[in-house]
Amino acid sequence: MTVTEISAQAKAASLKLARLNTEDKNSALEKMAEALESNEASILSANKKDLEYARQANIAGPLLARLALDPAKVQSMAKGIRSVSRLEEPVGREKSVTELDEGLILRHVTCPIGVIGAIFESRPDAVPQISSLCLKSGNAVILKGGTEAQNTNKVIVSLLSEAIGQVEGVPETAIQMIETRAEVAEMLDQDKYINLVVPRGSNAFVRYIQENTRIPVLGHSEGICHGYIDQGADIDMAVRVVLDSKLQYPAACNAMENLLIHQDIAEKVVPLLVEKFAEQKVELVGCEKMCQLAPEMPKADDSEWDTEYNDLKLAVKMVADIGEAIEFINLHGSGHTDTIITEDAERAEMFLNEVDSASVMWNASTRFADGFRYGLGAEIGISTNKTHARGPVGLEGLVIYKYKLTGKGQTAGDYAGDGAREFTHKLITPGKDRPTSC
Repeated sequence: MTVTEISAQAKAASLKLARLNTEDKNSALEKMAEALESNEASILSANKKDLEYARQANIAGPLLARLALDPAKVQSMAKGIRSVSRLEEPVGREKSVTELDEGLILRHVTCPIGVIGAIFESRPDAVPQISSLCLKSGNAVILKGGTEAQNTNKVIVSLLSEAIGQVEGVPETAIQMIETRAEVAEMLDQDKYINLVVPRGSNAFVRYIQENTRIPVLGHSEGICHGYIDQGADIDMAVRVVLDSKLQYPAACNAMENLLIHQDIAEKVVPLLVEKFAEQKVELVGCEKMCQLAPEMPKADDSEWDTEYNDLKLAVKMVADIGEAIEFINLHGSGHTDTIITEDAERAEMFLNEVDSASVMWNASTRFADGFRYGLGAEIGISTNKTHARGPVGLEGLVIYKYKLTGKGQTAGDYAGDGAREFTHKLITPGKDRPTSC
């Protein structure tokens, strides 16, 4: 089957999904979860093949970590699908209702986007995450995972597609998969059928997608996240938060890559951090002032402040004040996630307001920037765009809206010229005064 045919099937499926009620969507999600649980052995067998291939191909350690599955991860995937089913229905919500005139009612209502093209690397657990979010929000999805996870992804997509087909009215073609790079190039030409592309991967990978399609792209090109230890920080808290930000999962896009430390607290906190990071085999590089304070730390070159390591490496810089910290983050950050550690509420508020990132945090690890942790059930990706969705993108980012206007024979001419009627433009509480014709 060609990519055009797959895309056309997805478009037809999306029109059916848009009509589904919540009960049917949740039933399909439960079938998906059950399919993963009951086929754990086949999933792990396919994953074993992928891991063998990845090791022979000398795939980098961080990608291997994302690729590997075990029974706990399979159970977690099923749990994630069920968490999506418990979320509030995102489709058909009235965002606002306006009476334009007596008997002329305008409703601003959420609706599915349509067809989502999801392209990602290494992580087979992204397949059920993305698929469940798309189904709950009434969108069809075409998935493309990395070659290194191809066997695992094929098994999971087959299970999920077959599972949703067991629910009347839910087409199996709502979840489909392509496999090759050539198919990705074809997919990027399917602006007739595909409404949004969501890429997850390296900076170069996401930029390639953005530069080679007319389809809107939702995603982040890189995750250069910062921690800033203010002079008003509690030192024990600061050490705990920055260690977690870097070490809890170094390969993640929300792991800290640059650490800024106020000069007035540096002498107290830097020796502790150097010791703790050394214990975890983290390579540190620093600015000139930081290297003077910690001579064992090599000097960072200019490019390292703009580098997403996704590994056990961290760049550390001393700053004179919060203003310098904010300016540095807005210059070198990727607009993903940044955190301040301080007991000073005024400076914290300044940081939260002036750092131009999708997620900004106070006394909390950057690793909290995650759809599941934010209570979104899961995430299709993290966006640094300033469009309809930003930060971890869950159900709310997978719906758009339409305007529904209900009248009683009014015409635009009634409101133009001499003796024209006047618009009332009266706001109505959503859910009230619903016309019987809706």
